[in-house]
Amino acid sequence: MFLRKLQDIRKSDRNVKSKGWESARLLLKDDAMGFSFHVTTMYAGEELHMHYQNHLEAVLVLKGTGTIEDLGDGVTHQLAPGVMYALNAHDKHIVRPETDILCACVFNPPVTGKEVHDESGAYPADPEREPALAD
Repeated sequence: MFLRKLQDIRKSDRNVKSKGWESARLLLKDDAMGFSFHVTTMYAGEELHMHYQNHLEAVLVLKGTGTIEDLGDGVTHQLAPGVMYALNAHDKHIVRPETDILCACVFNPPVTGKEVHDESGAYPADPEREPALAD
């Protein structure tokens, strides 16, 4: 067993910032849990184009509001506290936070820690990656 405090992670190199978001990565690949776990803030007024081609992700909104657009079918869904969305088919999507959105996120396979979105909106594949469950 190990224990980590969010406030400590936010002060460490496990806290990754990029345009429009910040992610405190509490569990990473090296923790050998089979998934990574992040507490992420997506900032109000941003338009975050994402397409996790190499990962599956589940997100639980804890605070804030906005929308997520599924670019596969063009449907837009409201995001609010208590709403969970799962990108179970490597779904290409856009998140548009109306307020800052605080959320808890799980990635499979786990990220290594320094990933930021590439030009396609994906995190790069880990060359030593284990296949995601839906691959």
